[in-house]
Amino acid sequence: MSAPGTGQTTRKVFFSSAKMAVATFISRILGLVREQLMAHIFGASGMTDAFLVAYRLPNMLRDLFAEGAFSSAFVPIFTEVNQKDSRGSHSLFWSMSILLGVVTGAISLILMIFAEPIVAFVAPSFSDNPEIFRVTVVLTQIMAPFLLLVSLAALAMGALNTQKIFFIPALSPACFNLVSILCMLGVPALLTSQGYNPIYALGFGVMLGGLAQLGLQLPLVAKRIPFTGPLVFWGPNQKRIVSRLGIGTIGIAAAQVNILINTILATGTVVGAVSWLTYAFRLFQFPVGMLGVSIASSNLVHFSDAWKKGERQEAINFLQTSYNLLTVLLIPVTVVMLALSEPIIHLVFLRGKFGATDVLNTAAAFRFYLLGLPFYGIYKVFAPTFYTLDRPSAAVSFSVGSILVNILFCWWAVPRHGFAVLALGTGLAMFLNVVCQTIYLQRHLKLSWLFFVRPLVLKSIVSGLVTYRLMLYIQSYYPHQESLLYRTVVLGTLALFGLGIFASGLLALGETATLRALWNARRRQKKNIQKE
Repeated sequence: MSAPGTGQTTRKVFFSSAKMAVATFISRILGLVREQLMAHIFGASGMTDAFLVAYRLPNMLRDLFAEGAFSSAFVPIFTEVNQKDSRGSHSLFWSMSILLGVVTGAISLILMIFAEPIVAFVAPSFSDNPEIFRVTVVLTQIMAPFLLLVSLAALAMGALNTQKIFFIPALSPACFNLVSILCMLGVPALLTSQGYNPIYALGFGVMLGGLAQLGLQLPLVAKRIPFTGPLVFWGPNQKRIVSRLGIGTIGIAAAQVNILINTILATGTVVGAVSWLTYAFRLFQFPVGMLGVSIASSNLVHFSDAWKKGERQEAINFLQTSYNLLTVLLIPVTVVMLALSEPIIHLVFLRGKFGATDVLNTAAAFRFYLLGLPFYGIYKVFAPTFYTLDRPSAAVSFSVGSILVNILFCWWAVPRHGFAVLALGTGLAMFLNVVCQTIYLQRHLKLSWLFFVRPLVLKSIVSGLVTYRLMLYIQSYYPHQESLLYRTVVLGTLALFGLGIFASGLLALGETATLRALWNARRRQKKNIQKE
């Protein structure tokens, strides 16, 4: 599975990734419950579309200040400073926290003040329905401060990860989901009794959930990164972070233009399109978060640490291990979920106001998203490494180029083929991005093409194709009309059977060592995960 001499890197990446994956699994399960509850209570209605459009506004900026360019710019420099001077890294963290808080707080205030014209621009078709438009504006104002909270939470997570603390930061989104669930269960009735639209409960859940997500990490931050002066808001390291952020902003801006155009195109098709795409994307994010983000976050910490120490080959070994793990994990997940896409949507969402038509439309979008899942995971690993290599402009160029292709594709395809091709465009953009990243990394790091096109990758693809064909036949046995418990057991059994077919395929193709390495690492991880 890995090159000789990389056993230690495999263990490091696997253990830290596994800790994050366990926490992320808990969070994703709660997130799934949140989505199920929202589908049950509100369905795929115009009011649900209003919430999703309003929620998308702070989320668009969240990609810049929380999970996107800021984290990629901050973590390598924070790691570098921490290796030389821990007190200096503490000062850097608190300086950037205050700076980030001021900037995101100001943007949140702007969102609240100018919510009406912003909504009119982002969802112009909502103007035809005054009630939906008004509700979207109010929800935007309620959720605007979420940007501030989630940005600080992401900064804390990145800093704690560099301290080799993975579990609690990765668990913090579970607090967001739990609070959102509680708000959906308790607040709608209260709002209705006071004459307010119950959809506002979703907005309050987002706000309070963001506060909980930040709050869970604060005790660890205070313990491991105590407040240390002097506060320097425009020193050399701060300038480097802002400079990298400025370059990353170009790519993020292009991504947000893409999201904006997708929103306009979706709202211009049929009522419920935004909801169908969102439900499908949230479910798609389950394997992305469990595997892609967990491995990528672990890789960024270990790769940055080794690279900044001048251990070039060690850093490359970490990148290789992360790539191998993604390949052997994401390909079987992709093919199994593709084959079981409609039963999965049926089981997860079909209840309450979410009907059979909603299942079919959401499943169509879900399948298109899944086509890009392996590339999405690889992108999550490769993209942050460009910041460690001091080549952020290359990553941004690739993102902008792929996004432009996606925009042109969606602009042409949606009027002809409907809303679902918006999901296909996302996969197309990820594929093009990964191709460009691969070519650049191969040349810059002087890697052999076998680094990327390994026998393991080819065998995984072959095994995946066989698994998909068999699963298409097997999924016909899914009992659509039986009880929820029975359907859950059957679907879980089918999924495990599909993964077993894939593993058997790898064994038949001679990848015994790969599966043994994963199994042994998993056993060691179970013994060590509570030591953090």
